Amino acid sequence: METILVLLHTEAGAPVGKAGLEVLEAARGLGGDVAIGLVGADCAAAAASVAGAGRLLAVEGEAFAQPRYATDASAAEALVKAAGAGIVLAPATSRWARCLPGVAQRAAGRIDTHVTGLNDGTLTRWYYRQRIEASLRRAERPWFLLLEAGIGPAYAAAGAAGAAYERVTAEPGSRTEAKGVIAPQSGEQTIKPEAELLFVAGAGWTKKQKDGAVHMDRAAELILGMLKGSGASLGSSKSLVDLSGEGHAVLPFLSHLNQVGQTGSTPRHAKGLATCCHGEEPHVVGWRFIQDRRAVNLDANCGWARGKADVLYVADAFEVMEELNRLLG
Repeated sequence: METILVLLHTEAGAPVGKAGLEVLEAARGLGGDVAIGLVGADCAAAAASVAGAGRLLAVEGEAFAQPRYATDASAAEALVKAAGAGIVLAPATSRWARCLPGVAQRAAGRIDTHVTGLNDGTLTRWYYRQRIEASLRRAERPWFLLLEAGIGPAYAAAGAAGAAYERVTAEPGSRTEAKGVIAPQSGEQTIKPEAELLFVAGAGWTKKQKDGAVHMDRAAELILGMLKGSGASLGSSKSLVDLSGEGHAVLPFLSHLNQVGQTGSTPRHAKGLATCCHGEEPHVVGWRFIQDRRAVNLDANCGWARGKADVLYVADAFEVMEELNRLLG
């Protein structure tokens, strides 16, 4: 029975992120010997949060506090060797997605990314803009897999303060120095992968309204108010984020990072609310993994009404957001 290594890194505000706990639960379901590799400045809290799930290994120290390719790759390589792992699982965070392909090369292994399912040694993932689902198995070892968030339940442990773990030595091997962290003020962050609700703004927010005028400032105020009141993550259709290239005014807090759809991200929030969006296939394809789809549009015959939304509210999005913000307080 081969060893399955789950790579986790510490995060600000939580010993281990939810995506990491989902990967750990998926690893436990494979039936092998599970080892957990932790990376961070101090892994004691992380070890306590996953105690009992398998053998605990850790590379820790101030050099491994910040995400950097050199230090993360060195830590992951050392953990893979120490565990003698045949299969290496990790959440598809920016930190692991950046370094694990290089680690797989160093270990003479293979890597698969964007994994959306894992069952009995067979992975599933999507190709061709999420139109083709493939099932894959590999004989090469070590086999690295980056699992997308939201693919299954998270590991839940009672916790064990002071859980023992084996310390693994890794060379930092970095010539860069972290001087500090510059983070947006509370409420300014619009992309929140852990949020339950995805709120999508369409190009209709920037068009002329029923009074014949454009109300960009009011649109920005309503959207930001909704995000702060509900804690939702913000998405945008391609038509809206591309308006700046056409010389049109755009909402100042939107970028291509917010884009959802065929050429954007694939969100995995439990619920989705689209406003002023056309709801056609290129946009809706990004909603494949959202369970509850709702939309607000003045056109009762828009794309959302054609089987692409669970609920369509035929109403003015400005008026709906006014009332929603009032209810949110």
